[in-house]
Amino acid sequence: MTQTDTLTPDFPRISPVGIAGLLVSFADSLSEPANRAALAFRAAIEADTLDGIEEVSTSLTSTFLRFDPLHLDHASLTAHVKNLLKAQDWTRAALPEGRRHFRIPCVFGTDLAPQFDEAAKAAGLSAQAAIDSLTAARPRVLTIGFAPGQPYTGQLPKEWDIPRQTALTPRVPEGALVVAIRQLIIFSAPTQTGWRHIGQTAFRCFRPESDEPFALRPGDEISLWAIDAEALENIRTTDKSGQGGAEIEVIR
Repeated sequence: MTQTDTLTPDFPRISPVGIAGLLVSFADSLSEPANRAALAFRAAIEADTLDGIEEVSTSLTSTFLRFDPLHLDHASLTAHVKNLLKAQDWTRAALPEGRRHFRIPCVFGTDLAPQFDEAAKAAGLSAQAAIDSLTAARPRVLTIGFAPGQPYTGQLPKEWDIPRQTALTPRVPEGALVVAIRQLIIFSAPTQTGWRHIGQTAFRCFRPESDEPFALRPGDEISLWAIDAEALENIRTTDKSGQGGAEIEVIR
């Protein structure tokens, strides 16, 4: 997805999705204001408690509403949504309450994350400068997708607007940190990927045995701190919670 920094006059846009869905789009490409708007509008819909709304979720730049067509129709819901959209500039709205900051330990490079040097070079950075940049960043969880509990986080500084690979890496493990197009992902399960594997964590994004299977929620923030392979192995041995040594605080 191409990155942009501004919205166009064509948004927000309301589109029907099947017989029981409505999509409110704030942009057709990722930007901080568009993601902020999607998250804030989702929170407003959830607080609105309109009878007939059964599910609200967000993508990178949109809010999706699923409704019961026995209680609502597209025309009525669209009119309600239009009025709510007029209430404020959603691209400048406050982010939802209850967000959290996760500080996650990570091994950068080594044989645990063999594409780190390649990614740093693509970003025009030395290895140490790349680590400094990544550990200084505090990207937001933009959306959850692709696999259960898997976060897309961003946006990183512009030097990290590096493309995906032209070929797939056959497999990276659970907890792998990958980068492309100014975003970071921590994989929730072993998978193939076209993103470069630059770090390895013990953090489990998907915990099906838990009362809250998805560890991260859209709007949460993450930061990384560098550890070595021995420290990672120690975390894996001693921490059975799935937190991977992460420190968590509520964002005030």
